[in-house]
Amino acid sequence: MAGLSSRSGAQPLPLVIAPGILVLAAVTALVLAVPFLASEYWVNAIIVPFLILALAGLGLNLLTGFAGQLSLGSGAFMMVGAYATYALQLRVPGLPLPVALLLAGLLAGAAGLLFGLPARRIKGFYLIVSTLAAQFFFEWLFLKVPWFYNGNPSATIALPHGLSVFGLSAENPHGRYWLTLGTVALLTLLSANLVRGQTGRTWTAVRDMDAAAAVVGVQTRSAKLQAFFVSSFVLGIAGALWAFCYLGSASVQSFGLARSYQILFIIILGGLGTIRGAFLGAAFVSLLPLILDWLFQHLLSGHVDEGLRQNIQKAIFGLLIIGFLIKEPEGLARLLACLFAGPSGGRPRRRNLRDLNQETKP
Repeated sequence: MAGLSSRSGAQPLPLVIAPGILVLAAVTALVLAVPFLASEYWVNAIIVPFLILALAGLGLNLLTGFAGQLSLGSGAFMMVGAYATYALQLRVPGLPLPVALLLAGLLAGAAGLLFGLPARRIKGFYLIVSTLAAQFFFEWLFLKVPWFYNGNPSATIALPHGLSVFGLSAENPHGRYWLTLGTVALLTLLSANLVRGQTGRTWTAVRDMDAAAAVVGVQTRSAKLQAFFVSSFVLGIAGALWAFCYLGSASVQSFGLARSYQILFIIILGGLGTIRGAFLGAAFVSLLPLILDWLFQHLLSGHVDEGLRQNIQKAIFGLLIIGFLIKEPEGLARLLACLFAGPSGGRPRRRNLRDLNQETKP
């Protein structure tokens, strides 16, 4: 009885909530409140493209950040996804948009698998050239073959029946936002589970040192091709969203080489090999030009020629990128981790197979 009385009189333990749970709850509340707090301009011109660029950065990060395979063909695989979605919606009557997005992602994944075949034998600069060939090939294909844009004189594509999900219209800004947000959230969750499992560990082993991974039994060639397929699948869906949820209509120029460079900058700035790095890099690339534009309009309005002002903005943007990479080459994800960790400087850098190999050298 004494034991029972002492236990019943014990003080209740304080409720401790992990900071990660608080951050997740805050982000969830923010994304749910966006349609009610943000204007149509913010939703259409800033938030939706930010989400799509983050998804594209996630796709490239799976290939380059986690699997270590360099690529400059992101725009090409986004292009495949956009044109495949258009063709499926145009030529398959009654096909729901989500199913069209899924099939377009699979077609983009197949294209990535095809152009990723050289990765079985080459890497580095030579692999970049291979993926660059995909960029030029698909630009030529979708521009020179009228079947892909249904003979439109302007060579542009747009969904023939508009944006709708199982009969529900998504043409308004809120509909575009929810469609984009749901797709990005689903693919981000699937990607996070993928990289935390055996597939992610295999990709990391290939990235750190493929020769050592092959010695211990890892099928490096199949792992590289798998990374190309998954990456291109995500990029293809991102391309369809970019064409029809953000632009409304698109052409080959919407997915040019500049788009591939933009996606590459996103993962470099955000942080290679991290899921959150794609979102941080997309936020940096999306918001910094807007901030610079606002500052120039208020500080130098009427004093500097418009063309010169745009060139100055590009120069400042480039200098900030170079300075940031010098200061924190591991990206915004690492920088924020160090800031939140306090004076200790964050967690130590994760050792990989290359580090171990260097330590064993005499």
